[in-house]
Amino acid sequence: MKTIAIIPARGGSKRIPEKNIQFLGELPLLAHSILYAQENSDIIEDIYVSTDDAEIKKIAVQFGAKVIDRPVSLSGDLEPTVSALKHVLESINSNVENVVLLQATNPLRPQNLLKEVFEKYQEDNLDSIFTVSGNHQKFGKIVNNKFQPFNYTIGQRSQDLEPLFFENGLLYITKASLILNDIIISENAFPFEVNHIFAQVDIDTSDDLDYARYLYQKQ
Repeated sequence: MKTIAIIPARGGSKRIPEKNIQFLGELPLLAHSILYAQENSDIIEDIYVSTDDAEIKKIAVQFGAKVIDRPVSLSGDLEPTVSALKHVLESINSNVENVVLLQATNPLRPQNLLKEVFEKYQEDNLDSIFTVSGNHQKFGKIVNNKFQPFNYTIGQRSQDLEPLFFENGLLYITKASLILNDIIISENAFPFEVNHIFAQVDIDTSDDLDYARYLYQKQ
């Protein structure tokens, strides 16, 4: 029973054309996640890129990943990530126990993060684990042109807030059996807290990409 990494990377992207192969430093975004998986070869046995795009496929092979051709029916804007993961598992002839999901749009990760998360996953015999980060901002809603605080009371200090958390997308580890049932984050999934500046990088817009490039140069 083995652990594999899957990197979904479809070709269609409306906000940033060819987003997954835009350069961050000297490497395409996709390559950063492939190399991260390779650096953790003591955990990850095989690396698969799921794509519908010929250029992405070429780059994936160039950097040493295996490619699963994603059908058009699973490559639309509204198609959930789990469908790509499930398609990979159904396409390979391998006895996979664990899947590490690495998103190309989260190219910057703390060096030892996967080792720490996988250790927790194994020690606690979890079926699913994913990374989250705390947020100490004051949130609210605007209803009928009036602001309604959500997680605080007016006048409360930011440092006194009970923190909210967000799914930062750095990595996910899930039993393959769950993915085959269309689940990435189970009801019992463990939220692994990551307080690192890289958790703020999730590339969806050109501003996100500019910020990632700034951090990459700085780090």
